[in-house]
Amino acid sequence: MTSPPPPADDAAGPVPASRRPVVVLRGVDKHFGDLHVLKHVDLTVGAGEVVVVIGPSGSGKSTLCRAINRLVPIDSGTIEIDGVPLPDGGRALARLRADVGMVFQSFNLFAQHTVLENVARGPTRVRGLPRAQAEARAGELLERVGMRAQADRLPHQLSGGQAQRVAIARALAMQPKVMLFDEPTSALDPQMTREVLEVMTSLAGTGMTMVVVTHEMGFARRVADRVVFMADGELVEQAGPEQLFTAPRSARARDFLASVLRH
Repeated sequence: MTSPPPPADDAAGPVPASRRPVVVLRGVDKHFGDLHVLKHVDLTVGAGEVVVVIGPSGSGKSTLCRAINRLVPIDSGTIEIDGVPLPDGGRALARLRADVGMVFQSFNLFAQHTVLENVARGPTRVRGLPRAQAEARAGELLERVGMRAQADRLPHQLSGGQAQRVAIARALAMQPKVMLFDEPTSALDPQMTREVLEVMTSLAGTGMTMVVVTHEMGFARRVADRVVFMADGELVEQAGPEQLFTAPRSARARDFLASVLRH
């Protein structure tokens, strides 16, 4: 017999009053055909908070992440970024997306542009920053992620870990209000994974608001302010990392953690 889910108010993992809400999802639903991938999801992420989303494959984690900046349109519910409802499209959506940095598992760098140009491109084209100023800022960010020496290289000359660090610098160049990471290390080997997680840990230490979808349980335990466990499109349980990893309240979270932490 499985344990009943925790009460909704306990599972909600409310943001402390001292943190201004930056990302707010209310009653979000999403279907892909007959598949109900997000089921009435409520989630609030406060300023400076690192929220790590974990769960089995197919649980809706990446869809949740991509819905936050409308890469995946939702069927119902609302999403707000820093108090502004997510627009359906057009220039208003483009402006709001500029405030939401996104790092994918596949890097998505512009192949024909150098590392420096990749990082400077967004601020010049979207923010209207003068090229010299954008490139100076790009150089500072590349230094921050340990990639300044590779500024003149093209993406195909980089390792996967290096390319992902450039992708992080490129997202930061837009001075986003929140950073979304969708399985940023899933395509990397262990050494490259360590490099990228070190950059993300450093970024969390600066007070950046972050939503991270990952299978890296060590990172979640060390860095997260709150861990969200998803299964079957639902936010089953949310808590601080120590509580969730040592004493999960739901049977589904217990079973999942017993499986992944065994390896």
